[in-house]
Amino acid sequence: MRLNKFISESGACSRREADKWIAAGRVTCNGVPAALGTKVVAGDAVRIDGEPIGAKSVQVYIALNKPAGIVSTSESQIDGNIVDLVGYPQRIFPIGRLDKDSTGLILLTNVGDIVNEILRSENNHQKEYLVAVDRPITDLSLAIMASGVRIMGEMTKPCEVARTGERSFRIILTQGRNRQIRRMCSALGYQARRLTRVRIGNVLLGSLAVGKWRHLTQSELAGLLPQRFQSARSDAEATPSLQRRPAIARQSGSSALLASQRKKSVR
Repeated sequence: MRLNKFISESGACSRREADKWIAAGRVTCNGVPAALGTKVVAGDAVRIDGEPIGAKSVQVYIALNKPAGIVSTSESQIDGNIVDLVGYPQRIFPIGRLDKDSTGLILLTNVGDIVNEILRSENNHQKEYLVAVDRPITDLSLAIMASGVRIMGEMTKPCEVARTGERSFRIILTQGRNRQIRRMCSALGYQARRLTRVRIGNVLLGSLAVGKWRHLTQSELAGLLPQRFQSARSDAEATPSLQRRPAIARQSGSSALLASQRKKSVR
């Protein structure tokens, strides 16, 4: 097994972070400084900063209702990091990010291999958000947002959008570009004032209080993880099912109107 995979499966960190630790000289194998690409076998002694680690710790999957002001990072030197907030006894790290000002559902785990599987856009894991903006939002703007908005030099993927109020809407994405919803709003002349994620795949935020966390249930893991991870088990008892999410209809609009509005609103 490659060393970075071994470290990841121990729950110490993700593979990417393991590579950084190896390159920085923090990892040894059988008393010898490890190199990128090192392979380990049963019985090898792997240490990080002199501390021994072992592979295949109990797999942990956590749902957290992230408060505003918390940073989605496992870097302990950053004040207000998400790992310190959770205070879990094992090493865990977030799956993806919510920006510092956003709130709501974020998942954490100690299984490095699963992170990319859940985040990959082509795997079409839906992420659902409630958004409030600074002024009344038009139906046409919502339709444009649903069909795709140019941000950071590229068009966003089509998504589902539904109005929830004069200045608020619900949006479902299958991609997760940096500050995507805030940038989409800005491209159309709005400022996102509140942004809360309420669902990732089949995992719902439900009534989980702000700043609180829970372990994922077995049914949630079965719906979230790829087939080859189906035997994975969280280290907690299952919790009651959460409320059913509201239905969402895809916004539609005239192609001519969309094209006209893009020229005015999208740079």
